[in-house]
Amino acid sequence: MAYSLFRPLLFRLDAEQAHEMTLKILQWVPATTRLRADPVLSNVVAGLDFAAPVGLAAGFDKNGVVAHKMHALGFGFAELGTLTPLPQAGNPKPRLFRLTEDRAVINRMGFNNEGQAKAAARLSKLARRNSVIGINIGANKDAVDRTADYVTGVRAMAPFADYLTINISSPNTPGLRALQDKGALDALLAAVMQARGGDATPIFLKVAPDLEAEDIRDIADACIEHRVDALIVSNTTIARPPLKSRHAQETGGLSGAPLQAQSLQRLRDFRSVLGTAVPLISVGGISTADHAYQRIRAGASLLQLYSALVYEGPMLARTIHAGLKQRLLQDGFTNISQAIGIDA
Repeated sequence: MAYSLFRPLLFRLDAEQAHEMTLKILQWVPATTRLRADPVLSNVVAGLDFAAPVGLAAGFDKNGVVAHKMHALGFGFAELGTLTPLPQAGNPKPRLFRLTEDRAVINRMGFNNEGQAKAAARLSKLARRNSVIGINIGANKDAVDRTADYVTGVRAMAPFADYLTINISSPNTPGLRALQDKGALDALLAAVMQARGGDATPIFLKVAPDLEAEDIRDIADACIEHRVDALIVSNTTIARPPLKSRHAQETGGLSGAPLQAQSLQRLRDFRSVLGTAVPLISVGGISTADHAYQRIRAGASLLQLYSALVYEGPMLARTIHAGLKQRLLQDGFTNISQAIGIDA
């Protein structure tokens, strides 16, 4: 059944109920085949081989239930989480809102998850890995020492991850974004890298779009100094551009189509400061092949999406990859790496 026919039925449910139902359905997707690397779209980032550039962003599969199967839907990689050391319920419901008229989502989930121990037990039973899997880690809301929580996460989840993402950019855990400040970020990254030790698991950092020029320079300097393997730009925004939906003023992070311009600008900002020193992964408002191609040309080595799936359906990654390949070939590129940052 085409998603356009199924979507009205799904939208009759509360947004979080619909999401939970989607996860249950996806558990039936077979994960036995491997996504075949496309010679035009494949790329190496942080020493990892990505068969295709569009990945699933964190937040969709918080507990690692279906991330390892998303290659079957055309995703080049998937990032599960955010996982915290201890289980936590997250913020009170309702906490997830569709802004249908704006093709957007507002969430204030608050890192609801089953905890790292349960996720590790689940991931340890996977017989094989058919695509790149990242694990996004965060701190518990009531943690006395949040840096210590990230250190715990690195040690607990590294054995099950192709890469780890340090998420300090969610707006739904009070005070978390303060870890993006220069001194706090320096201390955090030093502790994380020490915890990783000789482990080769790449470390990615995920930042917010709501940054000033000085913040961008400080974060860039910290990434270079501590040899962060990639920078994910960006998380949801607390800004509120003009919106039509009745949910427009709900508290939380805004994602989806309205984030497109802001996320693109942050990508350009970080590319301008970092050059090619740190690979960039672009997230926010991506829903078409044109969006994807624009981000690649602006400096993104990889892309992630989540909110657009709500409106476009589960085969979106496959559609974007087909369109992206066509655009690359039309412009004379034989591999995506040749187009990265060409407009920067």
